[in-house]
This record gives sequence, structure tokens and C-alpha cells, in this order.
Amino acid sequence: MSGATYQSVFRNQLAAPELLGVFQGACVGAALAILLGAGSFGIQTLALGGGITAVAMTRTVTGFFRNDSTTTFVLSGVIVSGLLRSILGLLKYIMDTETQLPSITYWELGSLADMTTRKVMLVAPAMVITMAALLLMRWQFNLLSLGDDEARALGVNVAAVRGVTIICATLLTSCAVCLGGTIMWVGLLIPHVGRLLVGPDNMRLLPVIIFFGAIFLISIDTAARSLSAMEIPLSILTGLIGAPIFIALLARRKVQLK
Repeated sequence: MSGATYQSVFRNQLAAPELLGVFQGACVGAALAILLGAGSFGIQTLALGGGITAVAMTRTVTGFFRNDSTTTFVLSGVIVSGLLRSILGLLKYIMDTETQLPSITYWELGSLADMTTRKVMLVAPAMVITMAALLLMRWQFNLLSLGDDEARALGVNVAAVRGVTIICATLLTSCAVCLGGTIMWVGLLIPHVGRLLVGPDNMRLLPVIIFFGAIFLISIDTAARSLSAMEIPLSILTGLIGAPIFIALLARRKVQLK
């Protein structure tokens, strides 16, 4: 859901949740928790805080340019992501190679093996509220896709809608990442599959991809548990499956545009 939201707000169908540094910030938070010897609750908490902090940093960098355009915001996200990757590399460098380094490496690859009801319930209220807010605002995403000037002419407060949307999508992504690690491709691939099924209208698209994304992730997790006695990290399978599907979608779109 966050992927489709970012793609609509930034009018870029290649936008993904990691666009603003959410994934990198969550990884830094998780790495810091592991380095400090925190338990699973500490990792979850610092990963959530890291994702939110990353977007706050992106917004701060954007303010330095005194330009609130989507291009500036995305470029600021690239800057912050690069900085956070360097910080993550530093944390890995000073970690214990026998215990701590394997832990963060495995966490980065994503897994639902340690998922518990208690962990889910800790972030469930925030996820439900942000999802509800994005669903209520989805008709405005259609107007934003027309361009800022056109959206303003139709009565949309572009700055307010974009700001609230980014906050909600970031919080939703951070909650998901703090539970299962950084599971790649889902936020990029699923919105494209949803558009293939129901079209680009966000009124229909967002509800569809909520269920389709959940089904896809559950299917990948089931396959990861079935293919090996030790569960394969989910990002490995999502990459192996997602890349060919994305290529097929791009090839189909090229044929349609001829």
C-alpha cells in the first residue's frame, strides 16, 4: 500500500518505500539495537524509530534547499539513504563478527520466522490508523497524479495532502519493516500488478493491493518454509520471483504502447 501511495504522490511508478530512506533508517536502528545487545523488542523499537527518523532527516534536507518540489524531496531521500548506508556500514564494521554481524545481515534479508502476536499488537493500532487515513484520502491521490497546478485548481491543498500522505505511508512502512525486516520488491511490484488488474484509479487500486500484497507475502513465506529446513530469507525469494514478473510487466506495457 505504501508503494502505491508513494508512486501516486511523486507521480513516479518506480517509487518504492525505500525512496525516502525508510529501509535504510530501519536497518540502522536495528543494527544499533543489536550492537547494544537489545532483545527483539529493542530491535523492533529502534527499527521503527530509525525509519521515521530517516524521513524526518529527508524533510530537513529538503528545507535547506528551500524547494518543496517532489524532485527535491526525492533527491534529499537519495542523499539521506547514502548517509545511512555509510552509518550502517560503520556499525557492521565494529560489530562482533561471530554473533552480531550475522544477526543484522539476516534481519536485512527479511523474515517472518520470529513473528508473534505480541509484536504485531504493539504496532497494529498505528498501522490500522494510517491505512484508514490513506484509504480515506485515496481520491485525492488521483488528483495529485494530474500535477500540482491541476490539483490546486480542483481545490486540493497539495502541500497538506502530500505531507500527511508521506507521514502515514512512512509510519506504515516503518511498522512493517520493524516486524519483518527489509523485504524488498513488494512495495514496487504489487502496485504494478494491481494496476494490471483494476487500472490506475486509486479508489479501486489501494483496497486491491492491500489484499494482494498480503496474499503475495504469505505465499512467499510459505514457499520459504517449504523449500528448506531452515527458512530462506524472504528478500531472496521476492527478488528471484519479483524481478522476472516486473520484466514481464514492463514488456507487456511496451507492447501496449506500440
